[in-house]
Amino acid sequence: MTAWTARTASPFGRALTAVVTPMHDDGSLDLAGLQKVISHLFDTGHDGVVVSGTTGESATTSDDEQDQVLRAALEVVGDRGRVVAGIGTNDTAHTVHLAKQAAATGAHALLVVTPYYNRPTQPGLLAHFTTVADATGLPVMLYDIPARTGTPIATETLLRLAGHPRIAAVKDAKGDLWSATKVLDQTDLLWFSGDDIATLAHLTQGATGYVGVATHVAGAEYAAMLAAVDAGDLPTAVSLHRRLIPVVDAIMNTSQGAIMAKAALKELGVIDSAAVRLPLVESPPEHLETLRAALASLSAVPTT
Repeated sequence: MTAWTARTASPFGRALTAVVTPMHDDGSLDLAGLQKVISHLFDTGHDGVVVSGTTGESATTSDDEQDQVLRAALEVVGDRGRVVAGIGTNDTAHTVHLAKQAAATGAHALLVVTPYYNRPTQPGLLAHFTTVADATGLPVMLYDIPARTGTPIATETLLRLAGHPRIAAVKDAKGDLWSATKVLDQTDLLWFSGDDIATLAHLTQGATGYVGVATHVAGAEYAAMLAAVDAGDLPTAVSLHRRLIPVVDAIMNTSQGAIMAKAALKELGVIDSAAVRLPLVESPPEHLETLRAALASLSAVPTT
């Protein structure tokens, strides 16, 4: 089975968002708001979500809070799709603990980011990911984002990790489409765009789907792009990609994804507060003006 023919056989879903973790103005979790966000996503073309990823502010939420978030997500998703738990840290033992916690709570799959700050060697990455994948029976999606972690997962390392029975996918935010092509050609790993800017490029070379951030507010448009690529309708996919430029720029290139995604959801009335935890701070007025103009442009974007 090739990666291309495996596109529809994904234990993660195909159209996913790395969900924000809504908070009240005092910084406490807003679990009802989280469930509203997830319902909004499933109403706009999603079949999966990632909780407690980077956009979910996993760096500043406790293990207990992350378990609360996962429980709330599983409750609202029910049988409509998949809930992937972000459990990656820069401490292998802690990551294993979070993996076991997520499995016990009922997560459908795990997202494991490359250990950050430590800057491990490639043999260290191999040992880390293998140890985490050995800790539970859940399918694992590796998250390759060297701009945040400082360390890319080398092509050769990905090829070796693909032999693990539970390492099933990669969320690619590395920006190296040629490396992705090589891994797709030589393995059955499912590929997910982890960068809204590169989603169309990944889909057209055989990716299974995406884990987006701008998809908080453009879920229907990205789902239509995925459907267009599946149908071989590249002109429609390209048109959607280009017409999403304002919203992707507003959310991903104005300041920071979690900040702007929360601001966008508040603008749409999905959540009550755009509060984030330090060291993140909320958007200034000029960023909100850019965001509002981008959101207004979405009404002109075809979704079929």
